[in-house]
Amino acid sequence: MSRDQLNQYFHFGSVRHTNRTLYKITDYLSRFREGYQTIYYLNKKGKHYVECDKVRKKGGHVHHIIMRNDMWLFHDRPNDWKNEVKISDGYTSLIADAMFTNDWDRKHLLEIDSTQSMKENRSKIKRYKELMKNGLVEEKLGHFPAVVWLTTTEHRRRELKEECEGLPVIMVYTTSDIK
Repeated sequence: MSRDQLNQYFHFGSVRHTNRTLYKITDYLSRFREGYQTIYYLNKKGKHYVECDKVRKKGGHVHHIIMRNDMWLFHDRPNDWKNEVKISDGYTSLIADAMFTNDWDRKHLLEIDSTQSMKENRSKIKRYKELMKNGLVEEKLGHFPAVVWLTTTEHRRRELKEECEGLPVIMVYTTSDIK
């Protein structure tokens, strides 16, 4: 998580207090700079302390994960949030970046558009439309999940909204909308 995400999650208050708190537990954390922000994750000692076996490594997917964390915080940290969820009806399948339920018991599927091409997005949207048309997902859940996108620019937002026309509920946010 980024420093700002940790601050928001733990309600540290000021940036100065957040930095001081993170400094106190620096023996348990590793960090690196990504653009203008510092990303923190548990090091070996920290994972041992909290009994976590999951290995985290810096890679090209960091920006994607940070954007997904932003949406998790934006939606008030849903308890049933699941990352990388496979959706399939036996004919068409896709992997959504996350799945969660909102306050009205409606399922949402999250897609993060950070570095992928619009061609990849169009392909995924086409599979969403096929899943909706086949009706098996709707039959299983009682409704077709709302598709939520997080993208980086207004131009991408317009393109995604246009491509998603025909899906029942579509929400497209930019990173500036949720900050």
